[in-house]
Amino acid sequence: MKVFVSGLVMVLALTAAGNTVLAQTINTAEIDKEVALMRGDLRANKKKLISLNIPLTETEAAKFWPVYDQYVAEMTKHYDNFYGVIKDYANNQTTMTDGQATSLIKRWADIQVQQAQTRQKYIPRVEKVLPGKKAALFFQIDRRLYALMDMQVTTQIPLVTQ
Repeated sequence: MKVFVSGLVMVLALTAAGNTVLAQTINTAEIDKEVALMRGDLRANKKKLISLNIPLTETEAAKFWPVYDQYVAEMTKHYDNFYGVIKDYANNQTTMTDGQATSLIKRWADIQVQQAQTRQKYIPRVEKVLPGKKAALFFQIDRRLYALMDMQVTTQIPLVTQ
């Protein structure tokens, strides 16, 4: 577990390095750059953190990593949609109507539901290739890493102005 804590500190340091004070407006190009850097950092380290914290046998690893890759591909689609919502917000922040604000928050909530459904879909798939405790540990670590990414992104975005 020490490796996980050290890894989380590393991920936090990488993502916090670009943290800025909330501004009144956001620059879409800057958001794209920040998000790309953060996602690259997370992707590069996520698999490594998981492998360091979940002791897999060769047989388990051979079965788990392909399922993991499928899971990540689906989750990436959800996060691409989430970043689309952020871009829409950035592009319309200063001229946003009540209707646009409502639409954006509903899209964001729908994406969160889809993420949860994907996790639920993959629980039995991971349980088929890993024992229960290792499967649970994977989802705990995975959720924490995604929560870190969510926190980093949402702290970069100013609140809706009245």
